[in-house]
Amino acid sequence: MIYKIISDKPIKMIKAEIVNHAKESGFGVLGSYEFKKILSFKGFPIQRDITLYELCNPSVAQEILDAMPEASVFLPCRLSLYEENDKSVLATIDIEAILHTLNAENDLKLYMQSVFEYLQKLMKTF
Repeated sequence: MIYKIISDKPIKMIKAEIVNHAKESGFGVLGSYEFKKILSFKGFPIQRDITLYELCNPSVAQEILDAMPEASVFLPCRLSLYEENDKSVLATIDIEAILHTLNAENDLKLYMQSVFEYLQKLMKTF
């Protein structure tokens, strides 16, 4: 239930460009978490550089939350960036894989599908 894109672009370049690309794809970046730094500070270092971005498209979020407040567990949208085998990996929840499990109206599913399409578009820019 994870959707991944592999990129040849260096992770540092993606980090430098992600806010602008997110905006072009209809998202704002609410925040980010650099797990390597966070866990190291807490005494639990990891080797891999992993950054999680929280993304939001406010108009779509409003529609989803008005129709189905329990969908808030999926929001804000999360995009993970890390290295694997000398490549950059962008990963997110595969919304398509879980839509059939939700007891939601077709309109809501369409909104959630559109969010996933925006995320895919963003990920493919790298």
